Amino acid sequence: MSEEITYGSMSDIKPGRFILIDGIACRVVSVDTSKPGKHGAAKMRITAIGIFDGTKRTLLSPSTGDAQIPVIGKTKAQVVSISDNTVQLMNLETYETYEVPMQEELRKELKPGAEVEVMEYGSNRTMTRILGGV
Repeated sequence: MSEEITYGSMSDIKPGRFILIDGIACRVVSVDTSKPGKHGAAKMRITAIGIFDGTKRTLLSPSTGDAQIPVIGKTKAQVVSISDNTVQLMNLETYETYEVPMQEELRKELKPGAEVEVMEYGSNRTMTRILGGV
């Protein structure tokens, strides 16, 4: 999967959408907009959390600027095996196997043979939710 980027208006960014901050794909948590000043445009403070690393990031930009929006791919995969910190998955379309970090909130319900949804951007992958189990 390549790192595709589209561009959109900063004023269209809302919580729950994706945005690139410092080249990292993030999910927007909050958007604060200040009033325009006497000689300047309104500013936006966007707080987002990295999809793949969970780090909180902040972007300050004019509301008339352009936003870089990552094209996030979603695929289905099957759990092959589970270890302490990683899960081995098999893509259900290409049959490629790969490992992703274990999501603590999914640890209790995750079993070998279960189908999960995987988000991809570039070479980064993460499980987002369990679709079905065995």
